[in-house]
Amino acid sequence: MSFAFSFFIGVDSMASSPITIRLLGPADAHVLVDVAPYVFDNNVDARYTAEFFADPRHHLVVARVGATVVGFASGVHYVHPDKAPELFINEVGVAPTHQGHGIGKRLMQALLAHGHTLGCTGAWVGTEEDNVAARRLYEAAGASRDAEAFVLYWFEL
Repeated sequence: MSFAFSFFIGVDSMASSPITIRLLGPADAHVLVDVAPYVFDNNVDARYTAEFFADPRHHLVVARVGATVVGFASGVHYVHPDKAPELFINEVGVAPTHQGHGIGKRLMQALLAHGHTLGCTGAWVGTEEDNVAARRLYEAAGASRDAEAFVLYWFEL
């Protein structure tokens, strides 16, 4: 499935450039060549990008102004022997210059809609208790808070 839609944000300095939200596919790695600062945690790595797009269970929705990526939402849909598919939302990032204008919410909505077309019966995301901005974003996109705690393991490589 592929989709794209555009909208304008109400900021004078950006009002002449539409924000385009688009689900990327395997042939779209080139889109990640032009990324605004602080959208991703690190620089985009061609090796990891190729691996990401080679896996059909990985999904990436981006927000662009012209050719520049100013935001993204990524997720993975997965199955389990006793459960219907679910969507794990891995990360959402928006350039600081474009935060506070609903871009994150639109990215989330697009990723959730894509998960629904894949047959996912639900979606989930984890965040820190004190990450107020992330919690506000997820709730604005329709999430409800869950009291379940997560345990993380980090591997030394």
